[in-house]
Amino acid sequence: MALRKVIVKGDPLLRRKSREINEITDRIRQLAEDMWDTMYEANGVGLAAPQVGVLRRIAVIDVTEQPVEDEESEEPVPEPEIIKYVFINPEIIEVSEEKVTTKEGCLSVPGFVGVVERPARVKVRAMDLDGRYFEVEGEGMLAKALLHEMDHLNGVLYTDIAESVEEVESAAED
Repeated sequence: MALRKVIVKGDPLLRRKSREINEITDRIRQLAEDMWDTMYEANGVGLAAPQVGVLRRIAVIDVTEQPVEDEESEEPVPEPEIIKYVFINPEIIEVSEEKVTTKEGCLSVPGFVGVVERPARVKVRAMDLDGRYFEVEGEGMLAKALLHEMDHLNGVLYTDIAESVEEVESAAED
């Protein structure tokens, strides 16, 4: 387990556009593992490489919903649908015209949440760690996370597009 330091708003690296990954090396695989460890330690749902000071086009997202156990029910708790991805060189293929407005936080903007309008659905094409291309269509939390992390790869923070931003005690949603 290797944790990396999450850089925060004000660091100029967060404002730079990330470079494409031309070859998936052991260093890239290690970066992905470190990003998972760092994201989970910080209770995030997504993390882009610029947030750990690496200007490469890679992001990790895990929007797996953990089932809530009903203490009064004798039914077994169902296994969650795992929604976990590594995106290398992701590109947006399509976004819906329909928009949704939700609260958003970020590991690089600790202690704040903002109200952000984004497309309700998005389709992204990317490579996985084996160099295979795949497409993902997302809505809800997955769409929000995809668009949020894509913004990071382009040097954009949610605070740049938020309708409003407010201070909170704990904003560990990314």
